[in-house]
Amino acid sequence: MEIIIDSFISNFKNALALVSYFEFIAVILSIIYLLLAIKQNAWGFLAAFISTLIYSIIFFDATLFMSSLLNAYYLLMAIYGFYSWKKGFKNSEELKVSSLKVKTHFILILSLTILSIIIGYIMDNYTNASFAYLDSFITIFALCTTYLLAKKILENWIYWIVIDSSSIYLYYQKDLFFTSFLFLIYTILATFAYFSWRKNSL
Repeated sequence: MEIIIDSFISNFKNALALVSYFEFIAVILSIIYLLLAIKQNAWGFLAAFISTLIYSIIFFDATLFMSSLLNAYYLLMAIYGFYSWKKGFKNSEELKVSSLKVKTHFILILSLTILSIIIGYIMDNYTNASFAYLDSFITIFALCTTYLLAKKILENWIYWIVIDSSSIYLYYQKDLFFTSFLFLIYTILATFAYFSWRKNSL
């Protein structure tokens, strides 16, 4: 146990020495975004737009190509989410929190899992992508879950708990220690967000 703790401290110190100034900014903006999302404040999408722009570059440089693509998608969804939350699309009223049927979630999970395996196979065999299957799993599920968040689907937070937990390991393995820590915070906040939104939807 002592060896594990010493190893963690050593890695954390190395991260402090090597951390990118822009990665630090992206981490702070990402936390601000999630805190505002929990409060159902649409202005959080502005912080999301800037942080995802930075992360698109960081992940591409780390050969996490699917994560880089995912963050490019986040740029568009930040705009979509802001408009969706502020104005809505039918009656110009702010969206209310809603839920999907269990059958719908089952179909989503099955479809996204199959797609993740296919994309992972392609990335693993035809590119030099790191952690191709895990990166693909995180990306494919996050693509869908981001849309669920933009539409204020309650269960989006359950998806995020799984996605963020997986991301902790992925980014730690790529020496993105601050980003790994960010996703630990994300996992905790996503759990809190689920119960907060569920309370508001009752």
